[in-house]
Amino acid sequence: MVTDPLAATPDIARVRQQTGTIKDSVGYRVFRVVNAFVLVAIAVVTLYPFVNLFAKAFSSEGFIAAGEVNLVPRGFNLETFQVVLGDPLFWTNYKNTVVYTVVGTVIAMALTATYAYAISRRQLKGRSFFIGIAVFTMFFGGGLIPNYILVANVLGLRNTMWAVVLPGAISVFNLLVMKSFFENFPAELEEAAAIDGLSTYGIFGRIVLPLSKAVLATMTLFYAVGIWNSWFTAFLYLDQKELFPVTVYLRNLIAAATGTEAVTGGAGGDTVQIGANIQSVTMLLTVLPIVCLYPFVQKYFVSGVMLGSVKG
Repeated sequence: MVTDPLAATPDIARVRQQTGTIKDSVGYRVFRVVNAFVLVAIAVVTLYPFVNLFAKAFSSEGFIAAGEVNLVPRGFNLETFQVVLGDPLFWTNYKNTVVYTVVGTVIAMALTATYAYAISRRQLKGRSFFIGIAVFTMFFGGGLIPNYILVANVLGLRNTMWAVVLPGAISVFNLLVMKSFFENFPAELEEAAAIDGLSTYGIFGRIVLPLSKAVLATMTLFYAVGIWNSWFTAFLYLDQKELFPVTVYLRNLIAAATGTEAVTGGAGGDTVQIGANIQSVTMLLTVLPIVCLYPFVQKYFVSGVMLGSVKG
């Protein structure tokens, strides 16, 4: 008895006997080599700035000024880290950043998910109107001065956490990606849940959200990174140093170090040391938490974007 039907074909049997396996074509082998080279080049170009940033953060002024720091620290020092980390205001502002990021991300995800789910339902009355309102804000805005008057004077949010987390609570891009994902959600599951007696809120909370982990994790990462790195909104609406996020603290530290260095010129000592590598230290301290967070959501990242951007 012949277990492999292809083996009964004389031509197939002859090819298998002579070659053993089907060889890749020359064009495909060339493609694989070029593709590997391109990917390695992209990885090197992407990683080099981070490695260089790390090296400069632990290097001394003289080697940085001479342009001798590339991938390995030269003249190892922790002086700038001691200055920044030894300031109690730094830790207060760092705590503010964590609070702003957590609260802002929770609010943004709640508003974006509910809005996206609502406009993804084709039976919603006025669906086109609500979609149009969201898309309109992508192309037209009131401008900086009207926004400032609205937030600071009309709403009275100046010098409060809400001035940082509320104005950008909904990203229209994230909203449209999540809407597209919900539109592709199997309608049969929702119909079955409705037959079992679940309300619209029950279907959304107990059926839709648990099955949307990929897109939710992706949008959470987008919002968290955006709020964590934001400094201009806080710089605009906050006057009290105790309310600043760490990005504003580091921005002011860079500005002060640069200005002091420009005035004192070649004066030696701690000031010149701080002025030389303060940018590397501050950027390293700012980006480190996000870099540590990313591996935990990376597995959802690609699938979440693709699921929300491809309409089946």
